[in-house]
Amino acid sequence: MNPSHGATLPSDPKAHHETFPWKHILGFVLSLVLTFAALGLVLSAALPLTAVIVSIVVLAVLQLLVQLLLFMHLTERHGPATHVLTLVFGFFVAFTIVAGSAWIMFTFHATVA
Repeated sequence: MNPSHGATLPSDPKAHHETFPWKHILGFVLSLVLTFAALGLVLSAALPLTAVIVSIVVLAVLQLLVQLLLFMHLTERHGPATHVLTLVFGFFVAFTIVAGSAWIMFTFHATVA
């Protein structure tokens, strides 16, 4: 095959694949730890409500980073413009859902009360 037509040569470093998915196992373990840490914070009721909410938000951001870096292949070099557009769209959708849900809850609560 002609290499100029997108074929991967055996000497290409991108053609090398790991035999054991260490990044996925690390990501899975970190995801479990962060999830159970948030659950433990809520179930223990040892902290004030504000501290629990701040802690959960911090754990959620850490969970987001674990997902993006270890599962979503954000660090790979295949089309960084696509990664940026996908992230921007994802943040837009997440913001729209959270803001819309909050707006509906506060509007509905204000009309009922």
